[in-house]
Parts: sequence; structure tokens; C-alpha cells
Amino acid sequence: MELPGIAVAVWMFVCLCASVVGYPNGKVRVACTNMIPCHGGSPQLSPEHTITVNGTEFKPGDSIEVHLSGPDFEGFFIQARDAEHLDSPAVGSFALADRRRAQLLTCGRTKNSAVSHTSKAKKKDIKVYWIAPGDAPKHVQFLATVVKKYRIFWVKILGPIVSQPDVLSPTPPLHATTEAMSTTHPVSYISKPFSASDCGIAKFCIRNPTNCDPGSASCFFLSFQQEESSVFIEMSGPSEGYLAFAFSHDQWMGGDDAYLCVNEDHSVHVSTAHLKERSHPLLDSENALEDVSWRLADGVLQCSFRRSIRLPAYTGRFNLDTSYYIFLADGEASEGGLIHKHRRQPLVTDGPYTVTGLPQDIGGSRAPRLIKAHGALMFVAWITTVSIGVIVARFFKPVWSHSFLLGKELWFQVHRMLMLTTVMLTSISFVLPFVYRGGWSHQAGFHPYLGCAVMALTIFQPLMAGFRPSRHAPRRQLFNWFHWSTGTTARILAVVTMFLGMDLPALDLPDPWDTYAMIGFVAWHVGTEVLLEIHSYCLIRKVEVIEDDRVQILQSLTSAEAEGHLFKQIVLAIYICGNIVFLVAFLIAINQV
Repeated sequence: MELPGIAVAVWMFVCLCASVVGYPNGKVRVACTNMIPCHGGSPQLSPEHTITVNGTEFKPGDSIEVHLSGPDFEGFFIQARDAEHLDSPAVGSFALADRRRAQLLTCGRTKNSAVSHTSKAKKKDIKVYWIAPGDAPKHVQFLATVVKKYRIFWVKILGPIVSQPDVLSPTPPLHATTEAMSTTHPVSYISKPFSASDCGIAKFCIRNPTNCDPGSASCFFLSFQQEESSVFIEMSGPSEGYLAFAFSHDQWMGGDDAYLCVNEDHSVHVSTAHLKERSHPLLDSENALEDVSWRLADGVLQCSFRRSIRLPAYTGRFNLDTSYYIFLADGEASEGGLIHKHRRQPLVTDGPYTVTGLPQDIGGSRAPRLIKAHGALMFVAWITTVSIGVIVARFFKPVWSHSFLLGKELWFQVHRMLMLTTVMLTSISFVLPFVYRGGWSHQAGFHPYLGCAVMALTIFQPLMAGFRPSRHAPRRQLFNWFHWSTGTTARILAVVTMFLGMDLPALDLPDPWDTYAMIGFVAWHVGTEVLLEIHSYCLIRKVEVIEDDRVQILQSLTSAEAEGHLFKQIVLAIYICGNIVFLVAFLIAINQV
């Protein structure tokens, strides 16, 4: 069916602006021209619903009862058109029999020229009244689009023809009954898992984890194989909902060419879509894919299809002989094929690739490099340098009080060096997300707000230390209290911020491993501090034993101090080794996402 150019443009624009959830409220004026719901996919071929009328003739001003009935359906859209020109605008107006289930819409310049549903509540029949206009054509035919479920719908179900008196019956236009067939392609079934044996040889492949077997239950696999003027595409991965990939000009969602395989009631629907910024994909009404096949087995979803390298007739389809970043995502889908936002960051290639070029076997990352660097630097700063620096300042003043480095006591120089390193690492890490996002992130919850608080305290702490009073000054105790409270607040906020950041989509470390590992680190650090506090208390009690012989007192004190210093040094060495283990575990996890 050919539509006027302006009508096509208007329909496509509004469809692209419509959400994937469709129009549950029935406000479907976007479908006035072609009567196709913006649900994506292809309409069904054999209608299950019928349209009946209470008469076959009409005169201007007459009212004809129109009845739509059949198995349960959620949505509908009814119009009357010139039976000899079904491409023409709607004819006449409607009146409602039940305003709770139906509503009037205005298509074009004709008021109340269409009827649609008011909600997605299931219904078996709808009754309305058509009022013949004064300039009605000789023959009028009723058409209906019926939506059983989101992806199950029929377009332009042909109803009865009513005519003005004393005119010949019209010849029904053939294109009205064949429209649905033009967008439907046969579907077959895949018998076994895909093979990666030709990856890098005849296929361009993306695998996550790298070099994984597509037959395994944990492997995400996407391959492209050029065959003359077309490309055969295979996609599989562990998903009960949907798998999707997209071609993009950059590493951001928006303006992308997407392909979705969605599990709909234990069958897979394959469709094309357009990604508009960070929103649901806008599914296409026409499908440019051929040789569609699918398989669901053992929690793994597989689909394959073919598309031409160039598709000039389809708006939004990219040419496959050009380089693009490639996204691969998975997520949940609800009844009727409604897809939900992916809970974790899509897999993204590290650069643009041409899938019809030299065959390659590559991997990808679900976390951008700058975000990985941000997380790694924060872990280094707040798991190692700051924690060790606090332990040294709190418990090693008496141990290293007689050792000097560059004219200052050793404990102070070690503490200052570790804390300045923390400031440097935190400052560098703080900037990276802003560089990556190009500004503030509104998708990260409380994480960026707490991060700013940690950064402010991290800068304030060394500035305050620069104004430290002398050891015996009256304000030294006040300084010590502020210095301790600021550092402790910064550490607590940093741990909370890391807890929140580990599960953000941009990084998303393995769950629940990341939570348990962070709890383990906190317990390790607190446990070490408690152990050293208990040891210090016991040491003080030991050297306070009063003896009559002063030499004996000094000997006891010296011996106790020696034993205490050795114990602290052993604890510090074990603590540092433990911190390194936690740090390496987190860095490995970051590298693997």
C-alpha cells in the first residue's frame, strides 16, 4: 500500500517518538493513516475477529450499528473508508455505545472519525454507531485493527461494505488483503548451538568471556558472516528474556541501529529497532530480516537471520560496509514481549569495526576504560594507602619514634607519604567519570554525591594538617580531634560510596561477590584495629606494675616495649598482605567486566 509522502513522514516521526510500551490508553492517532500499531514486528495473517453491521444500505445522516467481536483482545482501532479507495482518509463519524470501553478519535479533518480502546483490559466485543456524512462515497467499508497482545495483532481486518441505494457493488481492492503478507518472513528452528570454529577465519565474532564456547551456558556470542551482498548473523547467550545488539557511531546509546531477539511465551520474535538516547528501543513496523531462525534450550537464547549489506529502502538501517561500535545487551521481557531495561551495562567493543571486513575474533567490555580506571584507583587509595596510613599513625608512634627519615620521625613520614598518595589517587580518579560522561551523571543515584563529599574531605584533611599547632600548644588537642573526625568520616563515606559504585551499570562487579568482598575488607580492617587497641591496652597495664626496684621497673618497661613493638610489626606485615589480597581480587574483577 502506498501512502502519501507527508503521511509517511508524519507516521514514522511519531512512531519513533512513541515508547515501546505502546498505547494502553488508546490514544492512537498516530495510526490514523495505516492503522498499524507502533509495536514493532509483523501483523498476523488470519484474522480471528469479525466486523458485523445491522444494515447494508445507508443515506446521509443514517446511523449504522457496527459490532467487533472475537476472542479476548486488549486494543482496537475502527474506521470507515471509501470501499473503492481504501487508502483514502476516514469517512463519516462515530458515536459510542459504551464510553467506559471505547473513545472517539479525530483523524485528519474529520471529527470523531475513528474509535479506539480506553484501556488494555480484555474484551470480547465492542459496539459503536457509524453516522453517514452528507458527502459519503457510494460504497463504504469498515476496517479494524485488533491487538490481542502486545506483539500479536491484526491490521485492517476487512468488514462489511455498506452502500448508498441503487448503486452497483464495488470490486474489493486486492492490496488491502495482502498488506500483512509483505512484512512477514518464514521462521525456522535452530537444531544445535552455534559454532565458533570459523571465528577469525570466515566469521567476524564477538565473544564474552573472551574465547568462550557458544554452546556453554555463560557465553555471549555474536557473529557476522558475509555472503555476497548479504550478511548472516548469529546471536546467543544466557537469557530468559531478550538478547539485542546494535551498531553505533560512538560508545553512547542514541541514533543506533538495533536488532532484538525476544522470548515471547516460549517462542522467539526477531525484530529491528531504533535506539533514541537512553530510552526503550523504538521497534520498526517493517522487518528487513530474512531466513529467521531461533532456539530456546537450557536457559540459552539463540537466533539467527540474514540482512542485506545495504538497505536504502529502510529508514534507520545502517550500511554494514562501514565501521561501527557494536553493543551487545541482554535483559528481561514480560508477557507479550515487552522488554525491560537491561540491568547491567551492555558489552561494547573497544573500537569501531567493520563486520564485512577482515574476519576477527574479539571480545568486549561491559565497563568503559575510564570507569574501570576510576574504580581501580579508588580501590588502591581506600583499601591500601589510606588504611595503612591510619594504622601507622594510630599505633606506630612509639614503635618508630626514635627512627628518622629526612629529619622527621619515620612514622610521620610514612603516614604523610601514604596520605598524600591517597589525595593524588582520589583526585585523579574523581575526574575520570566527568571526562567519560562529559558532565554530571543523573543515572548513578547517590554515588556521585557521596563521591563529591569524600573528595572535599580528602582535600580538606591535608590543608588542615598544614596548620597543625605545635605538640605542646593549647589547641593541639582540638586539632587532633578535628583531624581524626574528618579522616574517619571520609573513610566511612568512602566505603559506603564504594559499596554503591560496585553495582552501578557502568562497572557492575560480580554480585554478590563484590558485596561479600567489601564486607570482608571492612571486617579485616576493623578487626586489625581492635586487635592493636587490645594489645596497646594490655601493654600499658603490664608496664604500670609498680615494683620497689627502679632498675627492675625500667627493665620490665624496656622488655615489654620490645615485645610490643615486635608484635605490632608482625600484625602490620600481615595486615598489609591481607590488604594486597583484597586489592588484587578487586582489580581482577574490574579487569574482567
